[in-house]
Amino acid sequence: MPYRHLFFDLDHTLWDFDTNALETLADLYRDLKLADAGIDDFDRFCKQYLHHNAILWDRYHNGYLTGEELKWKRMWRTLLDFKIGSEELARAMSNYFLEHLPSKQNLFPYTHEILKHLKEKGYVMHLITNGFEKTQWKKLNNSQLGQYFEEVITSEGSNSVKPNKEIFEYALKITGAHLQESIMIGDNPKADILGAINIGMDSVFVNHLKIEPAFHATFTIYHLQELETIF
Repeated sequence: MPYRHLFFDLDHTLWDFDTNALETLADLYRDLKLADAGIDDFDRFCKQYLHHNAILWDRYHNGYLTGEELKWKRMWRTLLDFKIGSEELARAMSNYFLEHLPSKQNLFPYTHEILKHLKEKGYVMHLITNGFEKTQWKKLNNSQLGQYFEEVITSEGSNSVKPNKEIFEYALKITGAHLQESIMIGDNPKADILGAINIGMDSVFVNHLKIEPAFHATFTIYHLQELETIF
């Protein structure tokens, strides 16, 4: 089937969220002097943060949590693991994290190369992301990824989240793309692949972690360069 519009996910697909987040947490830990506040184990701090972040993002995806709650409550829950009950500190940590995270520029191998290749071949590329509008734009600009994409559809801008079909319907509407000529490319089996299934769109599962997905995509790749075999 000839595709024309390629809808990419950003975090964990192109932009290496885990590496960038760990670098930002290290900066946060140092600059906000969290050791003095009673968090004496940085590795445990990171582990607990990532644990709570994953749980709360899942709740956000399912509509049980607002974006604003997610931003600070992942820090709040992490502090509680260290018996620190300061909402003020949690909000300060959240503000620092969201301000500094988008400045990080770690990408998955071959990101620029594959996007340049696809653009030169004439594909029209867009992003569909559950990330926050302001934060995602900063990531794109700081990592020089914005040049490749025509439209950036966020959960905030669309008032919906993947895997709900409404965010995909919104994406098709504002891009003028037809469903049959569109394909979703992402790393998250539920948000990206199930989301595409929900609207009847083909998909590519970018399986960086080599996991067994719960939902099966039209194509599965393990390295971004493999997109050259599809498009």
